[in-house]
Amino acid sequence: MKLAKRLVIALMILSLALPLMACEKEGPAEEAGRKIDKAMDDAKNKAKELLGD
Repeated sequence: MKLAKRLVIALMILSLALPLMACEKEGPAEEAGRKIDKAMDDAKNKAKELLGD
């Protein structure tokens, strides 16, 4: 019983710690997503400017 409890606790700790150990460097998908978001924001701002809102 003690072994099962320890195993469950260890698995819980690992499941919480793994996201913290993820890569810090952004990949090409994240960079592309950021560029798309910026382009959409720029387009939205330009449309508001043209429409006078």
